[in-house]
Amino acid sequence: MPKIFVIDDEVRLLEVIKEYLQKEGFEVFTSINGEEAIRLFPILRPDFIILDLMLPDLSGEEICRQIRRESDVPILMLTAKSGEEDRITGLALGADDYLVKPFSPRELVMRVKAILRRTEGQTKTKNTLIFNNGELEINIDEHTVSKRGKELRLTPNEFSILLVMAQNPNKTYSRAQLINAAFGYAFAGYERTIDAHIKNIRQKIEDNLKEPRYIITVYGIGYKFQGDKL
Repeated sequence: MPKIFVIDDEVRLLEVIKEYLQKEGFEVFTSINGEEAIRLFPILRPDFIILDLMLPDLSGEEICRQIRRESDVPILMLTAKSGEEDRITGLALGADDYLVKPFSPRELVMRVKAILRRTEGQTKTKNTLIFNNGELEINIDEHTVSKRGKELRLTPNEFSILLVMAQNPNKTYSRAQLINAAFGYAFAGYERTIDAHIKNIRQKIEDNLKEPRYIITVYGIGYKFQGDKL
């Protein structure tokens, strides 16, 4: 039974979210402030986090930033800000998806299930992709990425994007093609969210961001992955 940690200071909304998730068989834990959430996170070890961006003490962005230092647990952000830039900022911090308030609890449940399905599906595939004489390894079975033997922390969405590209080296993908291949046609997000994810992936796998070796920008089209595959 997946454990879901919901962090939001709107008590009524918190109760509604908890009720809907529990009806679907999830184990649900809640918190109404950031400091408590940060303290409880390593104790609860949740499988999924639903995080409001506007909390009374710590911002959702700061909580996301702290969690990402030690975990790649899927994070769905809740926000009252509908602007594209606000959403891009959240994704750049490592969130996997976002939902703008007010929203349908049924849609929230659908999104949680979709992200969990992607994560679970990736762990069922068996093999390892190795590039540049073992410098970069993508273990599909274990859902891990290593650079020179050191494991890197990628979010589920970042891993999905990297895997799609690495399985087809030198193939150029448009943003729309990457969204469809990594997340499916039902993904409700801007194409520019791919840019935020690509930036995060590069920061983790590249030695020199100004001269990337693995993820190359094809101007006017999109991105491609390159590397000598073993």
